[in-house]
Amino acid sequence: MSESEKITINMSAVDLGKIDLLVQEGLYSNRTDFIRTAIRSQVDKHSVEVQQSVARHAYGIGVFSYNRKELEHQKASGKRLKLTILGLLSLADDVPPDLAAEVIEAVEVRGVFNASPQVKAALADRTR
Repeated sequence: MSESEKITINMSAVDLGKIDLLVQEGLYSNRTDFIRTAIRSQVDKHSVEVQQSVARHAYGIGVFSYNRKELEHQKASGKRLKLTILGLLSLADDVPPDLAAEVIEAVEVRGVFNASPQVKAALADRTR
């Protein structure tokens, strides 16, 4: 599983030229290095707001992964899951859609949600 996700952004030619100039001057190794640094800087700048939101919404932070066996255990114990994640949620390929729908009450992911298209479809009405 990759630790990063690819995104696409549109930029003006002038802004892109400025980035290229900074790369040429040796301040950054390439465009990607500049963009990652800029994004991290903005996220860090808003760290208080992020922490307040995490606390307010009771987000779990990090990488969360569930497979069929784990969801069957939840089902056997009569528990339903409310998954509120900041980071990555991964439901293994062995998780059938009906089991996911039966055990998972709600899904909210700020980041990346990996699951089969069938499982995502089964959870669509409870995914924010």
